[in-house]
Amino acid sequence: MLRYIAPGVASVASLRMTPGCNITTIMPTAFQALQRVPNACQLLPNVVTGGQPTTADLEAFRDSGGGIVLDLRDPMEPRPLDEPAAAERLGLEYIVIPVAAGTMTDATIERIHGALRDAGDKPVFVHCGSGSRVGGALLPYLMLVHGFEEEDAIAQAMRVGLRSAELLEWGLDYARRKSI
Repeated sequence: MLRYIAPGVASVASLRMTPGCNITTIMPTAFQALQRVPNACQLLPNVVTGGQPTTADLEAFRDSGGGIVLDLRDPMEPRPLDEPAAAERLGLEYIVIPVAAGTMTDATIERIHGALRDAGDKPVFVHCGSGSRVGGALLPYLMLVHGFEEEDAIAQAMRVGLRSAELLEWGLDYARRKSI
């Protein structure tokens, strides 16, 4: 028996070399595939968040069973790769919902929440440049859809990368108004 630990996988995969060659492999989770992304975080079972990925990160996400990339960066922001083209080449669904000055509205939050709802069980990677916009946008999702208390949702948003008071207030304001 050969034992193999794949990169980024905490578990051991066993390879039994017997007639018929019974091979067991363990696929990394979406979170394990994205561990090199700045502020990578497993926020919910099918939602991984973080900062800007590389092409290799997107490929690893796809190979782990990932299906959707939800990009909260403005398409005009400089980035190290042509992310829409990379996602298309890899067969990933790519959704852009920019979070920036002038787009921090209820409609933006509702589009983000709709994309997550429509994903069903598909793993989704939600990112911006650092994770801060992700935290602000997903804070109300945690409260309204997943029942987090405000304090717990804020802690999770900060774990994701939220560092902006403006983004924090945007998410909280929406959640407070919609929870009535």
